[in-house]
Amino acid sequence: MRVIFACGGTGGHIYPALAVARYLCRVEPEVKILFIGTERGMENQLVPEEGFQLRTIKVRGLTRRLSLELAVVAWYLGRSLVEAFRIIKAFNPHIVIGTGGYVSAPAVLAARLLGKRTLIHEQNVPPGITNRLLSPVVNRVCISFNESRRYFPARVRITFTGNPRASEVLHYNREEGAAALGLDHRKKTILIVGGSRGAARLNETVNDYLEKSRLPTEIQIVYITGSRYYNEVDRRISRMESVKRKNIKLLPYLKNMPAALAAADLIISRSGATTLAEITARGLPAIFIPSPNVTGEHQTINAKLLSDHGAAILLPEDKLNTISLGNNIEFVIRDHKARQLMAERSRRLGKRDAIEQFYRCLKQEIEEGQASGHASR
Repeated sequence: MRVIFACGGTGGHIYPALAVARYLCRVEPEVKILFIGTERGMENQLVPEEGFQLRTIKVRGLTRRLSLELAVVAWYLGRSLVEAFRIIKAFNPHIVIGTGGYVSAPAVLAARLLGKRTLIHEQNVPPGITNRLLSPVVNRVCISFNESRRYFPARVRITFTGNPRASEVLHYNREEGAAALGLDHRKKTILIVGGSRGAARLNETVNDYLEKSRLPTEIQIVYITGSRYYNEVDRRISRMESVKRKNIKLLPYLKNMPAALAAADLIISRSGATTLAEITARGLPAIFIPSPNVTGEHQTINAKLLSDHGAAILLPEDKLNTISLGNNIEFVIRDHKARQLMAERSRRLGKRDAIEQFYRCLKQEIEEGQASGHASR
């Protein structure tokens, strides 16, 4: 089996592809895998770290405006299509999988021109512009949430697989997760995540809350600030009284997120696609502060899905302050029945077998392509 993954830009597009790639290496020992990405995205670090080959192409993001910029994007798309065509022809994959980011467009289109099977995966509830445009031409669209169906044309072949990343957060139980991070598994644990790059307003409000609050000593906090804000937050935490400091584990970044999720009773974070997949797989209550600086307000739509089902609390950034944050934290942490109900509702929205579901789709597409002798529907 020979597989190409086209993904790039943010971790939300890259982590699902890496999860599938790792799974393929376990169940298909002879598999050959190649990633196609951009020169500037996170894939340049994440993909080689996992031992996979990465080829980069020059491509620009799609624009929604009619302007000179659109002509520039079109020129880059044409050039990147030629680059992707050459890479795919040389590698000769059985299937090309796009997991989002604008690099998916030229790679998937080139694959179709070469008669290869194509599959795309959408992580968010509302699809990104690249996946919306690609959906009519690919062999299959896999979605993370059933609610995404309405965004795609009726004739598109859609399979609700869940997000493959979700299956990877189930390797730890609570005791193991706490031990991996040096935590006490008997204490209630709040996990605060600012994202890989951090979130200024979220960090500022959390810092103010921690300084003013009187959290009980039986509560511990894992606080992931993002590398950009770590030093500033560390200075503020270091000035707090020792009894409070010793219950705060401060980190700029955490690679072993499955351990933290296993140990947590509550997560406070943005509402990106990977986060939703992970917490619903585990059934973890959440307080979401969606980023207002994302395309199409997709984080707000993501968070609203969970809050509408009673699985999370949606706290818009313009309403975020120490009082609103504190009230919501105390409600979830102190009310065991409410926390348990949120956890159950979150778990119902999750797909714990997402990676197996995605693998079945991948295999089916390859088999259909081999049976028909080409990649068309």
